[in-house]
Amino acid sequence: MSNAANYQCLQVRKDGPVDWLTLDRPDRLNALNATMVEELNDYLERLMTDPSVRMVVLRGAGRAFCSGIDIKDISAGQGLVGNDISADINGQRRVAEVVRRMRRCPQPIIALVHGIATGGGFALALAADIRIAGESARMNCAFINLGLTSCDLGLSYLLPRIVGVSVASELMLTGRFIDAPRALATGLVSEVVPDEGMDAAAGSYLEEMTATSALGLKLTKEGLNMGLDAPSLESAIAMEDRNQVLTLQSDNFREGMAAVFEKRAAQFDQD
Repeated sequence: MSNAANYQCLQVRKDGPVDWLTLDRPDRLNALNATMVEELNDYLERLMTDPSVRMVVLRGAGRAFCSGIDIKDISAGQGLVGNDISADINGQRRVAEVVRRMRRCPQPIIALVHGIATGGGFALALAADIRIAGESARMNCAFINLGLTSCDLGLSYLLPRIVGVSVASELMLTGRFIDAPRALATGLVSEVVPDEGMDAAAGSYLEEMTATSALGLKLTKEGLNMGLDAPSLESAIAMEDRNQVLTLQSDNFREGMAAVFEKRAAQFDQD
């Protein structure tokens, strides 16, 4: 892709340090086809080396967040999977790479989930760092309802870490939907707001994250991800010590300390 303006299935609106990334196939409830997956991978790879983007808001156009893999494409033999074993492995890996890149990119990602987020759409929501649900949100592990396993696109890793093993087992073994109120009760989302209020709700998070230092924000996401997989407390603390020493050497730390003593808001370097 030469630039984001050429995307067919995504919209990217830049607002200062924030990218508003919209899945844009509303006629198919933003189902993931091969083109959208390619474009998501391209966009996320660019984020890795783009310091001008500090945060990303991911949302869906129209009536839903994302209805998962486009089944019509599969049935027509044009999709990511459903061809032969070798082609299906390649297709699986292309879709799974979207989840990996969401977790790997240094920018925090906020997912605004409204309407349905099923299968691959649920995986996209889980791969975000913060989830805000609209009142209409309904999410599920749709794979098992198609005769597949629900262990797909990182769900077996992410879901039990977010809601615990019992609730994750329930959702993955049954394919049942979880609505917005229960998603909030289980910690799957940070808050539930009216659908039309999701952008504004995201704004408060963006405002607070923008007020932090760029390096501190980036290393906090990295530390959280490393902590999830740390084999011991000692390993987690070793990563924390490394990142904290990096930030201790920065002008931002000196500014933060000065702001405390001078009883004012800190003005961090945003590069």
